[in-house]
This record gives sequence, structure tokens and C-alpha cells, in this order.
Amino acid sequence: MQGSDMVLINATTIDGLGHQHSGQALVIVEGRIQWCGERAALPTEYLTDAALVSQDCHGQLITPGLIDCHTHLVYASDRSDEFKLRLHGSSYADIAKNGGGILSTVNATRKASSETLLEQSLPRLLAMRAEGVSSVEIKSGYGLDLENELKILRVARQLGEQSGVQVKTTFLGAHAIPPEFKGQSQAYVDYLCKTVLPAVAKEGLADSVDVFCESMAFSLKETEQLFKCASALSLPIKCHAEQLSNMGASTLAARYKALSCDHLEYLDEAGAMAMAEANTVAVLLPGAYYFLRETKIPPIDLLRKAGVGIAIATDCNPGSSPTTSLRLMMSMACQFFGLTVPEVLSAVTYQAARALGISAHKGVIHAGMDADLILWSIKDSAQLCYYFGYPLAHTRMIAGKWVSHEE
Repeated sequence: MQGSDMVLINATTIDGLGHQHSGQALVIVEGRIQWCGERAALPTEYLTDAALVSQDCHGQLITPGLIDCHTHLVYASDRSDEFKLRLHGSSYADIAKNGGGILSTVNATRKASSETLLEQSLPRLLAMRAEGVSSVEIKSGYGLDLENELKILRVARQLGEQSGVQVKTTFLGAHAIPPEFKGQSQAYVDYLCKTVLPAVAKEGLADSVDVFCESMAFSLKETEQLFKCASALSLPIKCHAEQLSNMGASTLAARYKALSCDHLEYLDEAGAMAMAEANTVAVLLPGAYYFLRETKIPPIDLLRKAGVGIAIATDCNPGSSPTTSLRLMMSMACQFFGLTVPEVLSAVTYQAARALGISAHKGVIHAGMDADLILWSIKDSAQLCYYFGYPLAHTRMIAGKWVSHEE
């Protein structure tokens, strides 16, 4: 890392709503933003302070470090064989019924050592970092037993230590029903609540708890049992909700003040209003929409009308969204879902920070926030969404210091 306390002048920035502002200045002191605003309003003492290094940004764009708030990044092997099956007409549900899907990844991940998981997962996280991601959520859910869920979460923590990317971990033991509990979903949920989740909490390995509430996964009753268990352990709630059907999972999650509900293709007005009242963020996943050839998009206008914050994430996983490119998701969110550029920029900064419970110190350029920033080689923020599959040169700032791409 290189750098010191500094004044950045002549910058273009975005606010929490994703709107662009030119002619800005930022003062960075001890790893935080001490002052920000129009260059013309910059107090003179900052320009005359010999302890502050001045840097002219020449109108280039500065954003908060991007935040990928929904990934399943730690897993072994891949599911390219299923990709070929889908090309010949098989559905995601059909493949799962025939022994593929999530359980095939569970089988491979259980067999993999921690070292193998780390080796296979680190390149995915580094690819995200190379596109400007400074914070990422990593879910478990490919272990589905005590030993392997702990293994995945420990590897996720290691990934954060090795990459310099802030990793927030989410326990998703309720991702699928493992083979040893086939036909016994209630017994499996009891096992998660009595054995696995308390052990995860005791080791401090999870920052939140997620449940896949769907007809092919867990019922509303089972989901609420897990929510109650998580709440008793003081762990925030998230939910895979209304992806394939409307089960009312979003309304249930909102009752437990969920940080986010994710997917939401089948969200209804009642669910949207409940989320708005609970300040629950809607996390939309255009990669899964694209890869699974879905035709029903999330109800964007309903979310806007209700005032629900919208985040965008990669959903990085081997079965339905094998991508690490958050910037590609930003372009897809504009093109497929009809989001505006400001909505998308907010979706991968401020709203994504809200979805991870870190908005008090990350996700927006404001005095008192962590100085985790990206200086882009562009002047128009729309270019972050306009370009897809095309790298944009940038420099990362972590805790107030410029960082090389190797760090």
C-alpha cells in the first residue's frame, strides 16, 4: 500500500442515490473521509495543511468501492455438464430432481479439503477485486452438515484475509435438503437449529443467516423456525424469496426485519409493502435471470412505488450464475430489468451496503465513512454500466491508502 492523509480535488463523485456530481473534493485522514463536497467550498486549512498531500483527479470518477452483496463463492468443481443439459431443453428443476443441481455441488464440496476449496475459490474473489469490488458477501450452503458448513465459512474468512477484500459471511445451511435427510425436511431444520447454527454462532463464523424459501426447498413454517433460531442467536436475517413462486417469504422475512430479500421475481404488492416498512433491501440477480433463461423479471415498478431499496449482485455460484463480474451485472440490470444508471450505481454501493448491514461506514462518499474508494479512468458514471465485458482502468483506495492491483 502507498499513500498518506490527502486532499483529492477536481473529482467527479456519486451520492447515495447514484447521482453524479462534478467539481468535488475529498479530504482523507486516518483511513476515513473527513470532508467532502464542492471544490469551491473546501476549507482553506485543508489546502495549506502540510500534512495533507494534494492530488488532482482531473475530473475522473470516484465511487465507493463496489459491494457484491450476494454470492455463493466458496464451492468445489463446476456444473458445466448441466449447462449442456439446459441447452438441450432440461430445466433447472428437472436437473435437480435427477440428482444434479445444488446437491451435486454439495457432493463435490464435501469431498474437497479446506486447502482445495481455498485454492479454487480465491481466483473468483480476486477476479471480483480486479473489477473494483472491495466488499463481498459469501454464503455457505454447499456443506449441509456441521463439519462442512463450518469448513466453508472458515474458508470464506480466510479468503478475506488473503485478498484484502472485506468478506461478510452468511450461513445458508437451509439451501437444500441433504441426501441423508431426504424426505425429512423438518428433521433437517431441527438439526440445523439444534446443532449446526449454534456451533456456527459460537465460533463467530456468520454475520447473518439466509434461508431458501421455496417449494423445492423450505416451507414458510420451516423458514420461520430458522429465523427464530437466528434471532435468538442475535444474527440478522436474509432470505432467498419469491424466486420461482410467491410463497409469502418476503412478508415473513420483513416481520423479522430482514436485511434483504433476494431474487424476488414473483414478489407481490403485500411483500413489497412489508419490505418497505421493515427497510428490507431487494437484492436482484440478473446473472441468474440470464443464465437460466428466465422470462419473468422482478417487479421493478412495484419496488419503486413501495420505496424499497434495490441492490444488484452477481449471485456467483456454479449452477445458476457462474460469473464474478459485478460490472456485467450492472449492465444487465439496465438492459434486462430497466434500471436507470443512478439506480444501478446506488445498487452496488449504498443499497448493497444496507443489504449487508455495513451502511454505517461503507457504500457512500460522506464525512465519517471509511475511505474505501475507486478512482476510475472515466469521467461519466454511465460508462460503468455502458461498457460490458470490458475492463476499465482504476485505482483502489483501502482505508485511505492507494493499493496496487497485486495487494
